[in-house]
Parts: sequence; C-alpha cells; structure tokens
Amino acid sequence: MAFGSALLTAVRPPTEHVDAAIVLQGSLVGEKVRTAGAMKMLQEGTADRVVLSVPHESYWGQSIPAVARPYLERVFGPALAARVDFCETGEQVNSTLEEAKSILPCIREHRWQNIAVVTSNYHTRRASLIWKKLVQPDASLRLWIIGVDDPEFRQPWWRHRQSAKILLMEFTKLAWMSLGGERVF
Repeated sequence: MAFGSALLTAVRPPTEHVDAAIVLQGSLVGEKVRTAGAMKMLQEGTADRVVLSVPHESYWGQSIPAVARPYLERVFGPALAARVDFCETGEQVNSTLEEAKSILPCIREHRWQNIAVVTSNYHTRRASLIWKKLVQPDASLRLWIIGVDDPEFRQPWWRHRQSAKILLMEFTKLAWMSLGGERVF
C-alpha cells in the first residue's frame, strides 16, 4: 500500500529551459497548486511563459481569462501575470487526452518547442503516456512532465478517504488506458 501512489508518478523535470509551462485543468484546489508550480518555474526563470488550459467559459457564462487575469495579478504580481497565456478548450474536453489535443494547436501556434506539462503528482504517469504518444510524431517538440503536490491527495493515502478515491480512480484510468481504452491516434 505504501508504494501504491509511487506507481502513478512519472515525473520528468526539465533538464533545460522551457518555452512554456502548460497547466492542466483539474479540481479547484488542484488547479491552484498546479498554477502556483508553473508560476514558480516562471519566477525562477525555468520557463518563459505559463499557459493555463481553461474552458471557454465558466459555469456562469463568464470568460475565464477575464476573471483569471486579475486573480493572477493579485496573487503573483502584474509582471508575472503578464507572462501568462490562456488556451481555451471546448466543452467537449473531459479527459486528459481531449485536453492535450485541444492544447496542441496553441503550442504550435506559438511555435514553442520545449514545453513542461504541470499536473498533480498522482496524475503524472498517465499524463506522461498520453502526451508522449500525442507529440511523438512531432520531432521538433520536446516534452517534460512536472508533478506538484496536490493537497487533495494526502499521504499516507490509505488513511484519507479522498486520497483513496483519487488513487483508485487514477489506477482505473491508467489500467483502462493500458488496455487501449483511451487510444491516441
């Protein structure tokens, strides 16, 4: 049980400077720590830009970038917030594969060649497999996976109900993908 969560982790930190740190969508809490992790990369000079993957609009019909920009300025300062781009995804995005497919045109549009995908630690193995398969045909694109500690996934995971649910769900998704359930073509 102690090593169960280690099977979900496949972090590949950048060995060099990246053009952009891509923050994957997640729960409210998860997305906050993912964004903070990417902003730290920006602050340290490891990344030139941060890209937030966001739905086209909020539950209330508001444009997410219009709401997010003032938040980023307040939390991280105007200078860092000015180096954040938004990649808007459609309503059909409800999986890591669909999100990756929606974000790739943004990456190509900006001609970024070195990217780091920032996600929760427990999500790194599956995200890594999906992203690697998707970008594999594009030899000019180099990929790294960054995992951040997600407060919703506490250790030891078997002592926390939410963490056990996350582990079970992520293992199920990984197994489903391994059996060909989430193909990347």
